[in-house]
Amino acid sequence: MKIIILGAGRVGRTLAENLVGEKNEITIVDSRTSRLRELQDKFDLQVVVGHASHPAILEKAGAEDADMVIAVTSSDETNMVACQIAYSLFHTPTKIARIRSQEYIQFRKQLFKNHDIPVDHIIAPEQLVTKYIRRLIDYPGALQVMAFASGKVSLVAVKAYYGGLLVGHALSALRQHMPHVDTRVAAIYRQGRPIRPMGTTIIEADDEVFFVAATKHIRAVMSELQKLEASYKRVMIAGGGNIGAGLARQLEQTHRVKLIERNEERATYLSETLERTIVFAGDASDPELLNEEHIEQVDVFIAVTNDDEANIMSAMLAKRLGAQKTMVLIQHGAYVDLVQGGEIDIAISPQQATISALLTHVRKGDIVNVYSLRKGAAEAIEAIAHGDQETSKVVGRRIADIKLPPATTIGAIVRKDEVLIAHSDTVIETDDHVVMFLVDKKYITEVEKLFQPSALFF
Repeated sequence: MKIIILGAGRVGRTLAENLVGEKNEITIVDSRTSRLRELQDKFDLQVVVGHASHPAILEKAGAEDADMVIAVTSSDETNMVACQIAYSLFHTPTKIARIRSQEYIQFRKQLFKNHDIPVDHIIAPEQLVTKYIRRLIDYPGALQVMAFASGKVSLVAVKAYYGGLLVGHALSALRQHMPHVDTRVAAIYRQGRPIRPMGTTIIEADDEVFFVAATKHIRAVMSELQKLEASYKRVMIAGGGNIGAGLARQLEQTHRVKLIERNEERATYLSETLERTIVFAGDASDPELLNEEHIEQVDVFIAVTNDDEANIMSAMLAKRLGAQKTMVLIQHGAYVDLVQGGEIDIAISPQQATISALLTHVRKGDIVNVYSLRKGAAEAIEAIAHGDQETSKVVGRRIADIKLPPATTIGAIVRKDEVLIAHSDTVIETDDHVVMFLVDKKYITEVEKLFQPSALFF
């Protein structure tokens, strides 16, 4: 596939890194020569220096025969105009734009159509991150919660702790512990390395376990791996930007929410527009303010300003002053592994959320959901099976008979409203939603081929 990426910022660079090894022809456009030179030295791709929305630059990048333009510059307007130019002058089939401003997003259905602003897919990072954090709040103790098939089934990452009923026992004991709940362990990471989950595999404390289950059974399965935490009731948010405000708006009817915003004007605006959230103008790393607002009673402290260092420091302080759990938004990918697991319980990368949404539209075959995991090394995907036993490599076949790539696990199948946890004798039918985990995403091309029916396949 020939793909043009507009913008060599964190998202553009990470996307290029994800796609360049998958037999794609990648060209990346940016006005900063130094960033492009760095990318060209590191990866096998083409670069073009210039303004991303200028017709001559798009032509130089190969827009005339490109399959896809992905506009992820820091400017919403540049991204939109670039998609317009790609459509009007070069008839590019697929156009994706990152749009951050709520002023545009709230009118997305009216604006982003071929005859108005021709953007085929909108990526709204703040909304993606807000949704991601909300799932973590709904399932205390989870490290990640990924929803598939309109929320019917979930893939959940948790750390196994002493006290979990399954810790020290083989995976085969799950069925005995929970005879009425079906689940499947899709992957286990021990000391950062993947191990193949088998019935005889013993779960050890500190293992990072990814399991698949019907969403309604998530908490029951989590209780097997760690002592189940109480639901969060008191939430404190540091940062009143789009993510902080959006999160407060979602939570304020069901939780007791306090929000700290440094900018007085913004704090005033939020106090007038949010219904039940208590808003303070101040510094979230001020111990006096945190103590005054009873940080020791807070179930979860969430730092989502646009400053990584401020987020890290305020969360560390909040934890030391008594906050039960801390979550931190971190733009700089290298910081994520450094800080997570100590006084900061969960580090959230907005780039990974954005890349996951972008990959959903890049993958071949009818792949409707992608989550990029383990800093891009692994993926969880949802694919729809099409065709019949004559034209498909998966339809009408038992899972045991499907030639899956190495370290690839089918975790669940959603058939209309029914969630089927995958077992070796489970047969895939036409229109099934198949949820898979790839420990090594280099095999994604093979998975795509499995779900591309062919009239010539026998």
